Amino acid sequence: MKRLLISALIIMMCFQGKAQYIAQVSHFMYDQLRTNPGSAGSMDMVCINGIIRQQMVGFPGNPENFFFNAEVPLSLLGGRHGVGLSMYRDAIGLNTDINLHLTYAYRFTLGDGTLGIGANAGFVDNNVASDQFVPHDEGDIPSITSPDGMTFTVGAGVFYRTEEIYFGISALHLNEPEVISTPESGVGTTDEFIYNLKRHYYVTAGYNMQLSNPAWEIQPAVLLKSDGVVTAMDLNLTCVYNKKFWGGVSYRTGAAVVGMLGLELFEGFKVGYSYDMQTSALINETQGSHEILLSYSFKIGVEKAPQKYKSIRFL
Repeated sequence: MKRLLISALIIMMCFQGKAQYIAQVSHFMYDQLRTNPGSAGSMDMVCINGIIRQQMVGFPGNPENFFFNAEVPLSLLGGRHGVGLSMYRDAIGLNTDINLHLTYAYRFTLGDGTLGIGANAGFVDNNVASDQFVPHDEGDIPSITSPDGMTFTVGAGVFYRTEEIYFGISALHLNEPEVISTPESGVGTTDEFIYNLKRHYYVTAGYNMQLSNPAWEIQPAVLLKSDGVVTAMDLNLTCVYNKKFWGGVSYRTGAAVVGMLGLELFEGFKVGYSYDMQTSALINETQGSHEILLSYSFKIGVEKAPQKYKSIRFL
């Protein structure tokens, strides 16, 4: 199993492409819940992650993102489960998307690790601030909403994790929900613009490699993203010292080179920072992208201390 997953990781690292896709983060290793419902509870800990991202600073209408994920492992009715809540806000130009999803995964032992099979369901609220738009020519400036203000969407995924390796495949917007653009009153038209949120696919993998010096670890990771037409990939290599400090570098195909640093301030609470330098034609138009990670993980329940008993057979 380990050899198979390592081979898959290497193959994926050799694949390159470009894409426009659902809001991205550089700390994708801490954003599994949003992109793969099968990962819920896979750490066997309560995990709360927040990511703030300012993308392409200095570029007019640059993307500004906020991500929040929370997940809890559960043991109920003789089975292992994971539940989670994922929310993110994606603002770019005059458009703002708010996404909220509830996630469930059923988990069972497979080989040296656990396999989670999960699904999520939630809504996407798409809005355009048409009152802030100044057209070059007179025209219709719609606000993008569904009839009830929300668009329902579902996703599914499988996620496998051991102490050393993780690997996952997932799809979001499986139902390719319809979004209806309805003009605001007073813009001079009653025409509607209708489109569908495109289905997106994700493949992710990572490996924790312990070096001969036990204080050092190397952690390669990869995230493949596709809408079925175009594809993009994030390749990351992180070096961890004493499980407290880390530094890494990523390459986002056709887009950016990323540097990152982080530390564990106290048990379970981590802070990270990353900077993206554009490698595309936008390199002279922006001041790069900044991202801050806040992560807190902890075990639930109290572990009982081991107890020793003497048998009268050996007195």
